[in-house]
Amino acid sequence: MSWIARAFRLLTARSRLVGPGRLVLVVGPSGAGKDTLIARARAACHGDATVVFPTRVITRPPSIFEDNEFMPPSAFEQAAANGAFAVWWSAHGHMYGIPLAVDFDIEAGRTVVCNVSRTVVAAVRERYANVVTVLVTAPREVLGSRLASRERAGDAGIADRMNRAALADGKLRPDVIINNVGAPETAARKLVDTLYATGVFAG
Repeated sequence: MSWIARAFRLLTARSRLVGPGRLVLVVGPSGAGKDTLIARARAACHGDATVVFPTRVITRPPSIFEDNEFMPPSAFEQAAANGAFAVWWSAHGHMYGIPLAVDFDIEAGRTVVCNVSRTVVAAVRERYANVVTVLVTAPREVLGSRLASRERAGDAGIADRMNRAALADGKLRPDVIINNVGAPETAARKLVDTLYATGVFAG
């Protein structure tokens, strides 16, 4: 059995929805500023033990543009096959995973906020009792400029990534949309305010 088949079987073997805590999915095209907004939201929630911001595991070394835990592809495949991730996916030639520990946080009633691919939203909604999807986006020219400033070897071309992102956004039905232009503080404040307003946080 392939590692993908083993990992999928582990994910689909769960007999009940994970809850009662809430999983907040921050999604959007590359260059939208998701990691920046999440970092600012984490700072705003500092000291609140009921809100968790897990570190993603990625098969690409971390950079100044994102904070993640690096894992070589072969090790990632083995970890996924052994059920180490609550959610995992592949994009732009790399693999990404959210550690299984978030399930325990959600079962304890905490709120987990994480940056994930839009491709996993539907599957996540089938496995977790309380899910909020926040779409962070920006005008095409803004996305293109941001991506050009940080283009990395091994990632798909900028135009291709933006075209696929536009198609994905058209199919997504987010609970919240944040247009991230201007000062990052403004969008970050909107993210925190929106989450409080929708009852995601207990504050």
